Amino acid sequence: MISKHYSPKDTESRWYQHWMDKNYFHSTPDDREPYSIVIPPPNVTGVLHMGHMLNNTIQDILIRKARLEGKNACWVPGTDHASIATEAKVVRMLREKGIRKADLTRDEFMEHAWGWKEKYGGIILEQLKRLGASCDWERTAFTMDETRYKAVIEVFVDLYRKGKLYRDYRMVNWDPEAQTVLSNEEVLYAEEKSSLYHVRYKIEGTADEWVTIATTRPETILGDTAVAVNPDDERYAHLQGKRVIVPKVNRSVPIVFDKYVDMEFGTGCLKITPAHDPNDYDIGKKHDLEVIDTLNDNGTLSEAAQFYVGEDRFKARKLIIKDLEEAGHIVKVEEHMHNVGRSERTSVVVEPKLSLQWYVDMQQLVEPSLGAVMEDTVEFFPKKFKNTFNYWMSNIRDWCISRQLWWGQRIPAWYYEEGVFVAETAEEALGLAKKETGNDNLTLDDLKQDEDVLDTWFSSWLWPISVFNGFETDEELKYYYPTSVLVTGWDIIFLWVARMIMSGYEWQGERPFDHVYFTGMVRDKQRRKMSKSLGNSPDALELIDRFGADGVRFGMLSSSPAGGDLLFDEKLCEEGRNFCNKIWNGLRLIKSFSLSEDTETPDGNIAASRWFESRLNQVLEELNSNFQEYRLSEALITIKRLIWDDFCSWYLEMIKPPYGESLDSATYEKTIEFFGKLMTILHPFMPFVTEEVWHLLEERNSGEDCIISSWPKGGSINKAIIKNIELSKDIVSKIRYLRAKNELSPKEALPLSIQKSETSSEFVNDKGISSIILKLANITDFSESATTPEGSTTFLSGTEKFFTQIDKEIDIEAERAKIEEELKRARGFLIGVQKKLENERFVQNAPAAVVEKEKQKLADGTARIKILEESLENLK
Repeated sequence: MISKHYSPKDTESRWYQHWMDKNYFHSTPDDREPYSIVIPPPNVTGVLHMGHMLNNTIQDILIRKARLEGKNACWVPGTDHASIATEAKVVRMLREKGIRKADLTRDEFMEHAWGWKEKYGGIILEQLKRLGASCDWERTAFTMDETRYKAVIEVFVDLYRKGKLYRDYRMVNWDPEAQTVLSNEEVLYAEEKSSLYHVRYKIEGTADEWVTIATTRPETILGDTAVAVNPDDERYAHLQGKRVIVPKVNRSVPIVFDKYVDMEFGTGCLKITPAHDPNDYDIGKKHDLEVIDTLNDNGTLSEAAQFYVGEDRFKARKLIIKDLEEAGHIVKVEEHMHNVGRSERTSVVVEPKLSLQWYVDMQQLVEPSLGAVMEDTVEFFPKKFKNTFNYWMSNIRDWCISRQLWWGQRIPAWYYEEGVFVAETAEEALGLAKKETGNDNLTLDDLKQDEDVLDTWFSSWLWPISVFNGFETDEELKYYYPTSVLVTGWDIIFLWVARMIMSGYEWQGERPFDHVYFTGMVRDKQRRKMSKSLGNSPDALELIDRFGADGVRFGMLSSSPAGGDLLFDEKLCEEGRNFCNKIWNGLRLIKSFSLSEDTETPDGNIAASRWFESRLNQVLEELNSNFQEYRLSEALITIKRLIWDDFCSWYLEMIKPPYGESLDSATYEKTIEFFGKLMTILHPFMPFVTEEVWHLLEERNSGEDCIISSWPKGGSINKAIIKNIELSKDIVSKIRYLRAKNELSPKEALPLSIQKSETSSEFVNDKGISSIILKLANITDFSESATTPEGSTTFLSGTEKFFTQIDKEIDIEAERAKIEEELKRARGFLIGVQKKLENERFVQNAPAAVVEKEKQKLADGTARIKILEESLENLK
């Protein structure tokens, strides 16, 4: 007995456990075609949010579709150790216990960090199971597990020995809260309101001559070592060879002349602080200026600043402004909008800072990767991101890969005196040190390993190789690599996608994936990016509790155009839940039919089956095209219309036996076959309800599950039957409308005739079509008519004119007005089609099928106008 209502809570956990028990998600190499996806590893600190929901739903759709196609589907899950975010959480946890990181040894801290990871690190993967993610959980990887750790160390050493990795003292982006360097891509810039302070500096050796500079960071004045002006600026030509006195510190510094200075900005004078601005640093190197670092790693002022030592940089700003005002150095203060860089992880304002760091020479890695994308060896969807990729790769900077943290892969470099020894182990480094120094008495105690760890992205750029143990053995890598598709957000196209392509060519000589599908951002109805701070991001698991995983998956996908932003609305999840209920009610209806082995199949049922089979084959063609172009939202909506409209609302009504009668067994079997195929093509999108219905449709053998059934093969498409049924549906809908409009009972049968034409006889004499119209529209008889029957009501369907008798006085004027309005619309439509066909560019460049369709619209539109004009004439 099938329950009255579909219950996701009773269904989803049961089927997920069944799939796990059957080991359907696990993949090992065999003789099938592989289809592999590697998950963009979520941070080990993460919990499921809307972005994860969208990204992983798309991956699950693709992997389930591949499984249904008979491919060896392998979806590798895993998590990213997220150095900065995880270390911050561990430090916070320790602080709550009264423990300071500074009081711990590195090993003690790492013990706490691993404990935190074991307790909280797998939460998001467990949550993905609620969504239905069919990952190969046996393959779960972690960017800091032993296999991935060894791969990272091996790659670092390899790059160093190839001369593609080096150490240098440079200006970096510094996060004072995390106390680590950040890559350019980890700094988020946004316009912020601040103040522009105009500060005057006295010309040395003069009684009362000054120059005025403008700055948004007056606390950096303490590190000034020059003032620069443009050599073309006549206002300052007389200052050649002069010096100024830096306020507060009374330091004498030179006035330098440099083309970099913008004469139009501020006063045309630029304070130069080489330690705290990348452009100032470049000017400082050019003019051989002193470098004074006035900031500690934690954002407080250092001893070199001389004043406000130990004070936070922002407090120091307030203090120096007060002191400069009192000393008469502040000329004016203006409101100023400018770009401020903040740390992606901690949101604090990033400081430019000189630091000794490790870098990858990216110029040596660019060429094969850029060519692969631009030539579609790695194909992007949507294509527009090729231009973004090209711009970034063509202007690439070297990658700073060291981070001042403990949680991460420690840099495999050891130091002795002035020597740097890079090796995979300390013992190997010691051997190198002995060889280079000629000192055989050196011991491990003499060497000091680099304190820093590697950037998290230095782990994840190896992901498509390392998850298949590609740096230890190539057995699985040969089978699964390159992977089939990467699904990711466009916002990490540089941080991750580009770098993975580079690493693929560097260590495998091959692309890491065939396709990259970039999802859009999840936004609310007001197009705002979802975030905790705005309070517009719903709880992902709470949505699943309310609407079921299938309902949420439907809601996510139905509002997510290919590559476009997702404008999320909970009503779409509700629509998904309603879709589940529609399917369920369709199942209950079919199972309520009494069956007869002896009943001959009615003509209407034969026609309905022929029509639906053609519609199904038509949709299968559309789906193949949609999947090839990653138009998954369009694919889902197409399937929904096929199931909801064509199957449940029309086909089941066409074959439904009259009250008290039985359904012939041939139609029943065909209907079960159709329903099964519909569940198969919907399964990748909504796996739980489809598996449940699949099993309730008929008895299944053990191991015969929807998840491993076969994707239906397409067949012939009978366009004539599709056209005739569509016409029949329109006729039925219009007769039902006329009944409702004239307040006639649905049980009141009406006659129907079609105006005689070249095609009318064939249509009327088609027993299957006629019987469907007679049944669904409650028609007494269906015939041809050479003239308009007296007192009849006329309506148009397609290019045909129909008449029916309604025992009610007709309002001639209202009918005329209605036809005139319809005629106006038809003429307007025809003009649009004609213009399109008169456009030579369209006719020459559009696919032949599209042009032919427009020509058919022209013919149909012309015929329709003729019929409307005749109808208008008959009302005179």
